[in-house]
Amino acid sequence: MLKIKPQCSVCKKEIEPNEEVFVKMRYPETKGMTEIKAFIQYQGKINCKECMNK
Repeated sequence: MLKIKPQCSVCKKEIEPNEEVFVKMRYPETKGMTEIKAFIQYQGKINCKECMNK
């Protein structure tokens, strides 16, 4: 299994554990989600705090 390395969609900086991020995504149609990190990585846009404040 491949390890997902999340990164900012603007500056491509790798997101560190416990770092504050902002995620833009659509509300999911399905009821349950078991792997939230993978869902956010593939269905959302992750922005680091520095890129959101620009």
